[in-house]
Amino acid sequence: MDNTLYQQARLSRDARFDGQFFVAVKTTGIFCRPICPAPAPKECNIEYFATSISAATNGYRPCLRCRPDAAPDSFAWKGKNTSFERALTLINEGALTSQSISQLAERLGISSRYLNTLFQDNLGSSAKNYAQHQQLMFAKSLLQQTSMNITQIAFAAGFNSLRRFNDCFQTKLKLTPSSLRKNKTLATDTITLFLSYRPPYAWSQLRDFLQHRAISPIERLSANSYGRSFTWPSINGDEIHGQFNAIHIEDKHGFKVNISISDINYLMPVVRNIRRILDLDAAIQSIDQQLATLSGFDSLLCSGLRIPGTWNLFEAGIRAILGQQISVVGALKLVATLVQHYGNKQGDLTLFPEPKDLLNSDLSELKMPAARRATLLRFAAFMADKPQASPDEWLQLKGIGPWTIDYVKMRGLSDPNIWLGGDLGVKKALSQQGITLTPEDASPWQSYLTFQVWNLL
Repeated sequence: MDNTLYQQARLSRDARFDGQFFVAVKTTGIFCRPICPAPAPKECNIEYFATSISAATNGYRPCLRCRPDAAPDSFAWKGKNTSFERALTLINEGALTSQSISQLAERLGISSRYLNTLFQDNLGSSAKNYAQHQQLMFAKSLLQQTSMNITQIAFAAGFNSLRRFNDCFQTKLKLTPSSLRKNKTLATDTITLFLSYRPPYAWSQLRDFLQHRAISPIERLSANSYGRSFTWPSINGDEIHGQFNAIHIEDKHGFKVNISISDINYLMPVVRNIRRILDLDAAIQSIDQQLATLSGFDSLLCSGLRIPGTWNLFEAGIRAILGQQISVVGALKLVATLVQHYGNKQGDLTLFPEPKDLLNSDLSELKMPAARRATLLRFAAFMADKPQASPDEWLQLKGIGPWTIDYVKMRGLSDPNIWLGGDLGVKKALSQQGITLTPEDASPWQSYLTFQVWNLL
């Protein structure tokens, strides 16, 4: 957008632009979200930035009123470079809290110099500075929204020491952590955060999609909430587990999320993953506008439709394999049976099985062809040996084809550009509506087109 459009969006406080740009005020040295309720400054005192890190890099500190750290992320700069996008994902999962820049670059198959060049070209900042900014913004959210003590927050945000956290906070944000405290009570076992999105948000459609595929007792839904248990891989191989419940608050354009987790050090990547599976960072206005241009589809568009994610790749793969060539109801029964016999227990929590849990069984409890049980076992053995492998590498496994890989990318990785044209449900919906589509015209949002077509059934 040019400055005229930025100005119009800022003065209207349109929530659809929240997170897509930031407003910095030269006279105060503060940067805000475009929805900030403070009196609008004069245009001559304004500077616009596409990302919060670019505003911070230019010497502005975040507003304490509208809290830029709480804005939905804008990923307009994603997709230009595969290595850059992978680096973003790994850093957001906390890779640089346990690895050096050179180790991360080696994992990506590039040099550390090229990695920093990618970040400079796309964000105007180094990879390390980006990671540190993400940690600080997450810590700021915890300080303002939770009653966790400052030491807990430092480790939850990925800092190795309280002293390092305090120094970094004061240097980068020109504030002390204690100055942001709103809740002085003692920390509890449950952490409550508010996660924003840009409207519109088709909550009822996303809820219904998840409801029809919910695994009991792992997942639970109500009219306005979605929750589940989860696991997360740790650095030392221990299993991190917990649960969350996300309550949709439509008039505030977000979710109140209650989280309990066995190791607070992994809170930041877990929150990131919750944002992903609820698809809170979609530039939905741009997506809907592009899909509405498809011939014969504009009147059928469901505004604000999101991609419901699956918690991780292994679960997405299991669901896809069990769902091959059978109904949603039939696949759900098989998944429920698998969880009943092989799911892990942590107190009152039931957790989805890990790859190692399936290796020493013949899966005879699953009433399906032996060939598909064999596919599941091959898949579990592969994931136990190569948990970081790309889904494209799964094609070497007998019984896993392109449909399975595409479905997993769409829901397990939240890839926005997957068209499931060979899916029976997609074919049925298009036939019923008499629509002929050119899905390439929806790029880079073909996954959203797939869900729009499913929504017609």
